[in-house]
Amino acid sequence: MAGIKEEKKIYLVGIYCRLSKDDGTDNESASIATQKSILTDYVKKQGWHIAKTYVDDGYSGTNFQRPSFQNMIKDIESGLINCVITKDLSRLGRNYLDCGLYLEVFFPEHNVRYIAVNDGVDTLNKSAMDITPFRNILNEMYAADISVKIKSAYRARFQQGKFMGTTAPYGYIKDPADHNHLLIDDKVAHVVKEIFDLALKGNGVAKICRHLNKQHILRPAAYAAERGETGFERHFEGNEDKRYIWSGNSVRSILRSPIYAGNLVGYKRIAANMKSKKRSSKLPEEWEVIPNTHEGIVTQEEFDIVQQLITSRRLPQNKGGFVNIFAGVIKCVDCGCALRAMNVHRRKRPEIIDCVQYSCNNYARNGRSECSAHNIEARDLFNAVLADINCFADMAVNDEKAVRAIEKRLTETDQSRA
Repeated sequence: MAGIKEEKKIYLVGIYCRLSKDDGTDNESASIATQKSILTDYVKKQGWHIAKTYVDDGYSGTNFQRPSFQNMIKDIESGLINCVITKDLSRLGRNYLDCGLYLEVFFPEHNVRYIAVNDGVDTLNKSAMDITPFRNILNEMYAADISVKIKSAYRARFQQGKFMGTTAPYGYIKDPADHNHLLIDDKVAHVVKEIFDLALKGNGVAKICRHLNKQHILRPAAYAAERGETGFERHFEGNEDKRYIWSGNSVRSILRSPIYAGNLVGYKRIAANMKSKKRSSKLPEEWEVIPNTHEGIVTQEEFDIVQQLITSRRLPQNKGGFVNIFAGVIKCVDCGCALRAMNVHRRKRPEIIDCVQYSCNNYARNGRSECSAHNIEARDLFNAVLADINCFADMAVNDEKAVRAIEKRLTETDQSRA
């Protein structure tokens, strides 16, 4: 390439190829085979040696957590390669910020030369690198445009009542004649019906879990693994008993899902933007629901009653009522499981909440065979903690030595927990 100062250096070349679904399966110019051919010919002409080939097939350019790409980064850090070559910049990635990070920071810090053959980019050619950021911006704009089009197509099909999930929800299978339509799975539909029936009788999630565990029924993830669905078996490696232990989240998600009343549900989570992988959950009332898309396991009336029962069990939050300041902090002294807060209603006036108490979540889920309740009222716990805080505060004011003693005590406590 013109403008490059030749240097006598032995290059250990890693050629990197990437193909996304967005590139199209019929695009021969972008295929993995074509990329390998172009890069291999280029390396031969330079008289260099290919130390390793890295391929990510089916991965978006906006995602830099690709398996082979991450392996390449590890090899760079280990000194196994010192030159990376791609067909063009878009094969490296389509995220402007991340591409800039690798081109301008990571590669130079590790003395790695980067070349994008078709774009004429070479990190040894400083003048040619001036336009590189603009190429990265254009690549990202392309990815954003494709993302918008794909999302629009998915939404259109969803609004037509088409099921777009990879795996059918527990209690259903995909229709062999139309994979975008759900059919009732007769093998486990009765379990879903039983869960709703138990809830309609006033049983809480914990009691329903204990009932299912006693029945030795495969939990949803274990059932999916048994059906050959990928990505589920890893949850049970080394612990077969977990296959039959239902969690509160599993039962709660079934009771909450409009799917079981014959309605398609989607868009339950939202991402800040295209670059952000973090998604936040929407409230159930904000979910998008398409009614009557398939046969329900329960009636709409049964589903609505269960939603009312679930809502009535919720702890009041930030409305002048109970605020759980100890959430995620307090643990059971025996089993180490989190203590959960729950309303305690008056026996003769169940509509009145008498107090809020904490109890072992392990006991609530699995009963006496696993642990004991360890009940403690929230106000008693609050007062006990407040008393300790006041005691420490008084000591700090009155005795400087006590401050150092407290610091030492806290340090020793932290070290013992580590």
